[in-house]
Amino acid sequence: MIETIHGEFEIVKNFRDAFILDDFNKRYIDVFNIYPYVVGDYSAGILRLKGFTKDNFNIIPDYLVESCAPNCAYFILKNPHVNPNQNRKE
Repeated sequence: MIETIHGEFEIVKNFRDAFILDDFNKRYIDVFNIYPYVVGDYSAGILRLKGFTKDNFNIIPDYLVESCAPNCAYFILKNPHVNPNQNRKE
């Protein structure tokens, strides 16, 4: 578990040591609180964050291939405080 100013998260994957606490704290916004998984990747030196639900968690590898630079540094965090059975409002 890692403690951030936005709560505790579990690091699922930290490819190429991508997780930098200060960058994460600056980029994270409260809208990500509804997602049980948050993926962060660096594009042109800027951290990008994207949330995933339990239903689309399995497409994270596709997202990394299709939307990220090849071999880029990325991380996957799990938010243990999100109820996995709650329905996301569209």
